[in-house]
Amino acid sequence: MTKHFQFEPVAAQPVVPAAKRRTGRRAYLAGISAEGQVAKAYDARGADLLETRWRGKGGEIDLIFLENGVYVFCEVKQARSFDAAAERLRPAQMRRIHVAASEYLGTTPKGQLSDVRFDLAVVDGQGRAEIREAAFSHF
Repeated sequence: MTKHFQFEPVAAQPVVPAAKRRTGRRAYLAGISAEGQVAKAYDARGADLLETRWRGKGGEIDLIFLENGVYVFCEVKQARSFDAAAERLRPAQMRRIHVAASEYLGTTPKGQLSDVRFDLAVVDGQGRAEIREAAFSHF
């Protein structure tokens, strides 16, 4: 009695070159480090960190704080200089963050009636963080 085996076709997985994997890993770790610097800066101000890299249907929010009763949705950007980092925040990303923040607010006691602020935190090449309050509340 001969058994015949049928092999299920496996979807091809893209091969990612090692250099690209290293670059991606380096960018990921740099982002984690920058977010940590920003979280420390908010902590020094007395803000409570509620979420890191919160993901909703509308997108991801890097950091969410509660500071003096205000929900702060913070986007973190890193570059060689503060200005170069700030230039990396685009209008389409601001819209996605607003959509995600609206979804997040649906989980809070006051919902859409909560006090909110959208901050941009920029981190320079030396790891220094600067918080730009209400940087993109309206655009």
